[in-house]
Amino acid sequence: MIALDTNILARYLLKDDADQFERARILIEGAERITAPVTVLLELAWVLEISDCSRQDVTRAFRLLAGLPNFTIRPLDGLLYALRWYEEGMGFADALHLAMSAQDEALATFDRDFAKIAKRAGAFPEVRAA
Repeated sequence: MIALDTNILARYLLKDDADQFERARILIEGAERITAPVTVLLELAWVLEISDCSRQDVTRAFRLLAGLPNFTIRPLDGLLYALRWYEEGMGFADALHLAMSAQDEALATFDRDFAKIAKRAGAFPEVRAA
């Protein structure tokens, strides 16, 4: 399995450089099994957002990647929860931090807005404002 960096995924999704898009497409749509570290996914959300992609666009892009037959997301369930909470208004980084904390009792933060959004979204584990 080959792990991909953010720039390959970004070029594939944004199609903002024809040469790099084509090279990324060949790699991503090829027969080889591919993945991306969760840190790459976090950075990818940021790259898409600063490229003027809406929340809907970002969510659609991640669902497209998750649906590729040769692309493995670890942990997939964590990403899917993060996407759901992101759609509900949570920042992508916060949503991913929370999803990666699923085995914990709670996630403590000084960010009261994060805690409010998480509670409203029914997210878990509990987000506790410290």
